[in-house]
Amino acid sequence: MACTALTKGRSVDCQRIAGGVKYVYFSVYSDFVDTDWAYDSTHPLEIDTIDFNSKKIYRYTMPLGVASITDTITGSTENGTIFYTPTVNIMLNRLTKEDQNQIKLLGQTKVRCFVQLNQDNGNDHDVILAMGMHNGMDLNTGSMDSGASFGDRNGYSLTFTGLEPLPMAFLEDYTTSPFDNSGFTNLSEIVKE
Repeated sequence: MACTALTKGRSVDCQRIAGGVKYVYFSVYSDFVDTDWAYDSTHPLEIDTIDFNSKKIYRYTMPLGVASITDTITGSTENGTIFYTPTVNIMLNRLTKEDQNQIKLLGQTKVRCFVQLNQDNGNDHDVILAMGMHNGMDLNTGSMDSGASFGDRNGYSLTFTGLEPLPMAFLEDYTTSPFDNSGFTNLSEIVKE
């Protein structure tokens, strides 16, 4: 007896897309719980409801070509298990005392990551993915580098990882700007700087 049934196939996509990450938004993991968000009942792995409980999220703008995400699938035939390891890699240019403090705080805080890609969803809006929704993500590795030559990058490389029972989810398409969906409520502010 099969546990699940496939529902569709996939053809070759005729459109070209852009890779990379435009923005990473951090939400403190404890600011909302699993009952404060939900998947769309007709689109599995699309989130259409989030109650932010009057909390803020923090937007980090990514330089072009330096940020990426990965969601690694790990299965065990012997044990009958499968899990997902979401990873967010970001680089921030220039070493500053303000960034030093924020990175220290990020290292002490379990977060959820909302990642706005350079990929268009077909409605002239960017695709936004949610990572670490069930168990959160942690800043587990990184470096602070000065570079050696004048042309070297001076700044931070940070890697956030998680461990999830389901793959990363898409956020329902926004109306005019990210997080303005009718199902996304009580967002106090998107802190941009």
